[in-house]
Amino acid sequence: MKHLGIGIGWRPDIAEAVEGLAGIDWVEAVAENLCPGHLPDSLVRLRERGVTVVPHGVSLGLGGAERPDAGRLAGLAARAEALGAPLVTEHIAFVRAGGALTASPHLEAGHLLPVPRTRDALRVLCENVRIAQDALPVPLALENIAALIGWPDDELTEGQFLAELVERTGVSLLIDVANLHTNHVNRGEDPVKTLDALPLDALAYVHVAGGVERDGVWHDTHAHPVTRPVLDVLADLASRCAPPGVLLERDEAFPPASELAGELDAIRSTLEAAAPPDRPTPAPVHTQKQTQTQTSAHASAPARRSPLPDTRAEHAQAGHDTPETARSRQRLALAQTALLSSLTAGTPAPAGFDGRRLRVQARALVAKRADVVAKVAPELPRLLGDGYREAFSSYAACRPMCGGYRQDALDFARFLLDAGRPAEPDARRALARWFSERAGARPPGKAARLLRTLTRAA
Repeated sequence: MKHLGIGIGWRPDIAEAVEGLAGIDWVEAVAENLCPGHLPDSLVRLRERGVTVVPHGVSLGLGGAERPDAGRLAGLAARAEALGAPLVTEHIAFVRAGGALTASPHLEAGHLLPVPRTRDALRVLCENVRIAQDALPVPLALENIAALIGWPDDELTEGQFLAELVERTGVSLLIDVANLHTNHVNRGEDPVKTLDALPLDALAYVHVAGGVERDGVWHDTHAHPVTRPVLDVLADLASRCAPPGVLLERDEAFPPASELAGELDAIRSTLEAAAPPDRPTPAPVHTQKQTQTQTSAHASAPARRSPLPDTRAEHAQAGHDTPETARSRQRLALAQTALLSSLTAGTPAPAGFDGRRLRVQARALVAKRADVVAKVAPELPRLLGDGYREAFSSYAACRPMCGGYRQDALDFARFLLDAGRPAEPDARRALARWFSERAGARPPGKAARLLRTLTRAA
């Protein structure tokens, strides 16, 4: 596995700070926020300096029941090639449900949700990972996620589930030690036992991030400083193996560059203190020229994986599932749709789930939707002022997200116009204009009639 060194999550808000930080060997960028043909100038400059850039995907949903979307895979592949990345990463999670497998409306979570640790889910995940590996030009590594909720019918522990995934597919692991701590607080899972079960020779790199505990629930915010318990989990991992790379994540409430540097120093100190005295010094960080050479080698080398049985290989080449996998997809689809419908549409909680935890997760999903909609459509909170969040909560309470966040913003605006809001006429006309400019052709309806009336009146 390529030695990456110490890195930080690159975000547009802190691009200048990241460029100025000393001792940064590599960065990770959210893949969906990048356009392969128009990379941000900051990332271009970092690459010219020899800093490795790894694209980190958040929307594939490889833990979902459906086969991975070919368009999303092609987009991730294009970003890896544009960045000259040595690998790409994603999550062991599901992010959408419903659709053809359940003959129900398509639902989007807008968030990473946990996969049940069952044989059915593992079978589907492994097949989805193989599809992704075949479509990507570089190796794939998958991240364990943090979860507020757990499935009641788990058949495997976290460590067992990840170990079997690696054994069956040869995929690498991105271990987030903050997520291990989160699951310790929220689900009682012992990080030590999870690390005991992991095949650490498959480790690609490690995430470290901050969070906060409220009312006995740990929230993996990526908006708070890294805590001592998270560094303790990192130390445990580092005492077992030399991580090829360790990366600090921060997504909100960005502190001054000096504080980011202090957190990176704490990570370095933790790694140095935890390493056994007789462990060899890791290889030096590759130069950009070496990185490109290694990337080309990765692109031509087959992904590490166990041989496929003849019948499974034949089905894979034909582009469809074995009957056993198809049945697993169906069962998983029904289970995930029931859970996501409960979280986003107010349907009853599936049997065995903790109702209180589901309510906490549902509120968190609405809050995240409101935050992201405010970013992609900043005009909406400006028009609604202090009433934005209350209005969005009313809209989202029983209205699942069925598309992306931009569509969510349009649906929210339509909801407001249907309700005759905002009450102030000038604000309502401004919202109508905003909706008209972005919605395109819409079928006749109450909102469309109101829109015509308001825009004519203006």
